[in-house]
Amino acid sequence: MPLTLSQTAPSVLIRRSAFERVGLSRAQFDEALNLTPDEFRIEGSLIVIGPLVGEDTATDLIALLEESGLVYYEDFFELSGNWPDWLRLFAMDAGS
Repeated sequence: MPLTLSQTAPSVLIRRSAFERVGLSRAQFDEALNLTPDEFRIEGSLIVIGPLVGEDTATDLIALLEESGLVYYEDFFELSGNWPDWLRLFAMDAGS
């Protein structure tokens, strides 16, 4: 099932296999970003973290992912959350 993406703030989409490959856990992100249940969502092989509020939150998250060994674009991707409210976007893994 596709996950809805917010147009009001950035979201980071992560391949679940990459997340698990480097040994990351939800608890790490909850501690670092103080996430609510709706800000860390998993559907199939895709993880969506966001919407990320705060000026540096997305940048800090990207740094954390890269320090963990994930590669931008190959393992995760950031969507700005900067589109009109009349447009609704959904994300799901295209499969391998």
